[in-house]
Order: sequence, then structure tokens, then C-alpha cells
Amino acid sequence: QVQLVESGGGLVQTGGSLRLSCVVSGQTINTIATGWFRQAPGKEREFVAGLNWDGWTTTYADSAKGRFTISPDNGKNSLYLEMTNLKAEDTAVYYCTADRTLGVVVRGHGIYWGQGTQVTVSS
Repeated sequence: QVQLVESGGGLVQTGGSLRLSCVVSGQTINTIATGWFRQAPGKEREFVAGLNWDGWTTTYADSAKGRFTISPDNGKNSLYLEMTNLKAEDTAVYYCTADRTLGVVVRGHGIYWGQGTQVTVSS
């Protein structure tokens, strides 16, 4: 059974930074594609960033480009989302996800999901 557990969310002021973590168990991350989604109150879930099994091929939503960075830590079997220059519209529950291919992950159809971590940006 593959499990993903997010952490690192919290309250931050506009312009601040946060680093989210996702610990993966049951499957090594260098064999799967992973990614991050978010869902704001009253909004649909949206794609944020994706990372392929090679650990360096990435893709980002336009809203994340230049501000967010997705990266792996193979030693800890974890992935991270470094967020900088945070804005009020970044407020959401952030979820990590994983599946066999990056295409499936970025479309929101990954079969594995974490329970989410709350990010709140005050303005």
C-alpha cells in the first residue's frame, strides 16, 4: 500500500516562504511520478507542480512558475515544494500525489494522494 503524508503548511505573510514535504512509503520515488495540487475554499482542485521519476524533469502551472520549486530527496523517499513570494491567492490545502506516469499525475488522475496540508497567506 502506497501512502503519502504532507507536512510543512502554516500561516505566512504575503511575500513570505514555506517548504512543504511529502513522505512516500510503499514505493520508491525514483520509480514513480509525483506532484503537488492545491484546493482553495470554494474552488476546484488545481495542478501546481510535477516531478518525473528521474528526479529532475519538472513541470509547473503558470501560477507557480518562478515562485515554486518541486524537488526530491531520494534518501528520505520524499518530495518537497518550496514556495516563495507567497500571495493571498496561494491560500489552499496542498496535496501531494503519485502515479506511474507524469502525464497522469499532472492531469489530476494519480491513484495515490495524501491528506493535505493547509497553507494560509495573510495579506
